[in-house]
Amino acid sequence: MVSLDVITERSDPAVQRISDVVKHSRSAVRTVLIEDAEPLVECIRAGLDFVEVYGVESIPLPNEVLAACRQRNIPVRLVAVPIMSSLFKADKKPKVFGVARTPRPWSFNDLSRTTGDIIVLDGVKIVGNIGAIVRTSFALGAAGIVLVDSDLATVADRRLVRASRGYVFSLPIVLASRDEAIDHFRHSRVPLIAFDTDGELAVSDLRDADEPLALLLGAEKTGTSRSFESIASSTVSIPLNPDAESLNVSVCAGIALFERSSWNLPTRGRSPRPTGDGRRGSARRGGRPERSGHRGRPGR
Repeated sequence: MVSLDVITERSDPAVQRISDVVKHSRSAVRTVLIEDAEPLVECIRAGLDFVEVYGVESIPLPNEVLAACRQRNIPVRLVAVPIMSSLFKADKKPKVFGVARTPRPWSFNDLSRTTGDIIVLDGVKIVGNIGAIVRTSFALGAAGIVLVDSDLATVADRRLVRASRGYVFSLPIVLASRDEAIDHFRHSRVPLIAFDTDGELAVSDLRDADEPLALLLGAEKTGTSRSFESIASSTVSIPLNPDAESLNVSVCAGIALFERSSWNLPTRGRSPRPTGDGRRGSARRGGRPERSGHRGRPGR
């Protein structure tokens, strides 16, 4: 069994590094905290550039974390319990965590080099919903996600990393304004399909499309914008019990991607990986209102 160094002095540079990354508000997000074994291993596999991985002196490190770190030559150390208490204070203290450099943001050009479906979330702001959609998109082979007016400054947002269980770095996710996204899809050859309560197509019809699609879902209160609707190739709905008001947007995304899994999963590969400063890990690729799945325009 390998003996790991223990951080016992507050003067250790790692203590300041961890302290900086756990602050709730930071003007510049250059590093990101990845907490818990499963998200940590997933982020290592995704190619995230880790500075160091840490465990708690009093708790054995999971074997899968140690193995992943060895494979990528990531330094691993333990943190003494008193220092952990001072670093996380009232926050939940993770049993294992890592500090990684924030990847360079994905762009629409990156998405244009992928070959699977794109999920477009218009005005979806609840981080829990976004995180669930990220996990489902990765699992069912989507090529990427576009977050339109999500209020997120970066996909390295600690809440989103938690909600996605670390998968937020495993596929391209573009943050965009509505104008930027509309301009992109207006000129894109990928058909934009809007989920709507009174859609022209049933969600089951999506499985017959022999080409990549951009699946548009919106926020529950506002739905998809009229600007997006004006450039949509068609609308699609999910049949519901008439006594049900709607479906959650993450459920709608899951249903849509399940119908598209025969297109997305067989060709799942890896998306382009940018290099240079702030590099991001290589990504595995592959409506309306936030209640998407909504009765009709999923998302309405």
